[in-house]
Amino acid sequence: MTERKRPDITFETWIERQIRAAQERGDFDDLPGAGKPIPDHGDDELWWVKAYLARQGLSAEALLPLPLQLRREIERLPETVANVPSEQTVREIVARLNRRVMECMLVPGQLPIPIHKANADEVVETWKAGRQARREEARRALQAAQPGRTDPPSSRARPARKRRFLRWFRAG
Repeated sequence: MTERKRPDITFETWIERQIRAAQERGDFDDLPGAGKPIPDHGDDELWWVKAYLARQGLSAEALLPLPLQLRREIERLPETVANVPSEQTVREIVARLNRRVMECMLVPGQLPIPIHKANADEVVETWKAGRQARREEARRALQAAQPGRTDPPSSRARPARKRRFLRWFRAG
């Protein structure tokens, strides 16, 4: 017959011993979230993924399939190139994006999501129009800040400087 444990003797497992030792050392003191209720995530099974993305500073777009990511990049292309300094750089950005689109189209087994390449000429025209609008807005803001001046700075002539330059040029 087997011996039974006496009810007055407590049996401590290895795990319980580890927890007790950590409590005695104070490892559980001042933990973040101490005294706060456990958050209720409802029926959201991917709450931990969303929390991880938020902690890492990433958007949920990183979880989308590649064709959808590329479509979003194409949609945001005018905002992406808005502050680019030159037309050549705009065309390079569009070419890189189009290369990625072509690589995605050539991968077999992709989701049947329609995707197309960006038209570089349209993007450049949009970029030029936005750039011109920003220049006009800056010019109007500059004129508003200087109420005495009505003519744009580029139309002002500097006759004294011009004459000085011509004298130097003729004398040489």
